Amino acid sequence: MPGRIVAVKVEAGTRVARGAPILVLEAMKMEHTIAAPADGVVDAIRYRVGDQVEEGVELVTFKAVGKA
Repeated sequence: MPGRIVAVKVEAGTRVARGAPILVLEAMKMEHTIAAPADGVVDAIRYRVGDQVEEGVELVTFKAVGKA
């Protein structure tokens, strides 16, 4: 959904556990936390705090691995 990035919780290269918050997107007057889909490593965060994003864009690249 289109919105604005209001927080980035991790950096590229960070190992995270499934469900860990990665970033927060404000859309439709609500904050939506984007969480890790599995244990893994955040490859890249494609936007910074304050950036406007369009619907359907890739916000984060992520590589699933064994337990974080």
